[in-house]
Amino acid sequence: MPARRKKTSDTPPAPKNTALTQSAATPGLKASGVAVSEQAAFEEIVGLIEQSRLQAVKAVNTNLIDLYWNVGEYISYKIQSDGWGKGTVQALSVFVQKMQPGIRGFSPQNIWRMRQFFETYRDEPILSPLLRELPWSSNLHILSRSKRPEEREFYLRMASQNHWQVREVARQMDAALFERSVLHPPKLSTVLRELHPQAAEFFKDIYSLEFLGLPAEHSEADLHGALLQNLGRFITEMGRDFCFIGSEHPIQVGAQDFALDLLFFHRGLNCLVAIELKVREFRPEDLGKLNFYLEALDRDHRKAHEGPAIGLLLCATKDEEVVEYALSRSLSPAMIAEYETLLPDKALLRAKLHEFYQLCAPYDDADKSSRSKS
Repeated sequence: MPARRKKTSDTPPAPKNTALTQSAATPGLKASGVAVSEQAAFEEIVGLIEQSRLQAVKAVNTNLIDLYWNVGEYISYKIQSDGWGKGTVQALSVFVQKMQPGIRGFSPQNIWRMRQFFETYRDEPILSPLLRELPWSSNLHILSRSKRPEEREFYLRMASQNHWQVREVARQMDAALFERSVLHPPKLSTVLRELHPQAAEFFKDIYSLEFLGLPAEHSEADLHGALLQNLGRFITEMGRDFCFIGSEHPIQVGAQDFALDLLFFHRGLNCLVAIELKVREFRPEDLGKLNFYLEALDRDHRKAHEGPAIGLLLCATKDEEVVEYALSRSLSPAMIAEYETLLPDKALLRAKLHEFYQLCAPYDDADKSSRSKS
């Protein structure tokens, strides 16, 4: 009688993870099979590769913008000297497509845009570096939708500084950022201006949060939750130097616990930024609570190399006169802004901006006249 075989399980044994086993068995070896001592050096080489790729992409974009500029200059010259018109440009487009099969960007419409691009900026050499930093699609948005030279320069600088993609350029123009920046400069306390002289460059008076999709009636919890769910887009709206630290950040003073709505760090200003949310109109007493949080951050959380913390009250609405009174005696680096859940009426803002420029014009003319007499 044959010997009975030992009973085994029907389930085959799970395969061993050799990499993990080797890593655990071999001191100084990571799961990737790279020795700990070599990890930093390898990561540095990967960083060089990524940096080179980025430079290559920038070089391609710069060469493309230079090409379109040169073509636009040539077309402009030929229109003036030889009377080139639509028919000639149409023939040029067909010829380019025939000689360079598969080439993109040389439709008759785009060739005319190259000419407009050159003629718009040829007398503004100071903007040349900005033009080369942005992709052609972003340049076209700014070129075609801006009504004033200062508006074009504003969006060129903002897109370059914040590394906006073309969709964000379009969004900020839809939100009338230029008009709002001129008509509604940020409301900063005197102390904030003294401690952080550049703060006005990094904050806004009105933040467009239409991407949250909030209904007209919403709670503070709704707003808070929506901001966290759309944190990347919120940071884009705030500015690229804002770094998120935490939500409902715990603050302990004495035997009491408090929670700060949102805490950020601003790389440009080198300081913490505390944000308190209000889904109603600003009230003066709101500033007292924010000041308390700023004092706690400076005493217990700020590092030695950082500047004083900044406070931002983000409210649904605010009365400008109440804000002015509240900030005039404030001893904290705070500011008060409002948020909008719908895109503004751009036509109305443009009308107000036109009115603003009309009011400023007599003063500008008088100033020029006085300088010419002196």
